[in-house]
Amino acid sequence: MAPSATIGALLPLPVMVYDAFTGQLGANPLQRAEQQTGLLSLTLILLSLACTPLRLLASRLGTRLLWPARVRKTLGLTGALYALIHLGIYLLDRGPGLLDFLQDALKRPYITVGLTAFLLLIPLVLTSRKDSVRKMGFVRWQRLHRLTYLVGALGVLHYWWSVKEDHTPPLIAAGILLVLFALRFVKKRSR
Repeated sequence: MAPSATIGALLPLPVMVYDAFTGQLGANPLQRAEQQTGLLSLTLILLSLACTPLRLLASRLGTRLLWPARVRKTLGLTGALYALIHLGIYLLDRGPGLLDFLQDALKRPYITVGLTAFLLLIPLVLTSRKDSVRKMGFVRWQRLHRLTYLVGALGVLHYWWSVKEDHTPPLIAAGILLVLFALRFVKKRSR
């Protein structure tokens, strides 16, 4: 993993903890921390999806970029970590009770969509090691890791449905994801 990318991706965590202990997260600190970790998770996952198109675009322009490939895994894993923290904060705020959580998920589709995205992250995290590529074979591993696009789409939908007022940020995230989908499609068609 790229140390500078890891430090950069994890830097918001101590800031958030500091803000929590100094009362700077507002009247509802759990809700604020939940929102921040969700946004960080989605941002890092979208950035991980942008790495390959960025590298390929640079290559077409005659420049060889190595850093996108080096940081892609780090961005994806830290995005998954923030998703886990996001879910943990939600459960902490919600209180104990699996039945209550499941009822909440059935009542609020954005929770079901977010939970689905989180569950899809689990096999991606578990197969992120280099030996997984060897064990699974590159083609099967690559096919599995294309689920990241679905995770991104579900994350954007979760974000859209959970926002009550200004839908501009989720709309921007959706636009970025659509561009990444289009670049993926163009890359596939040009083969």
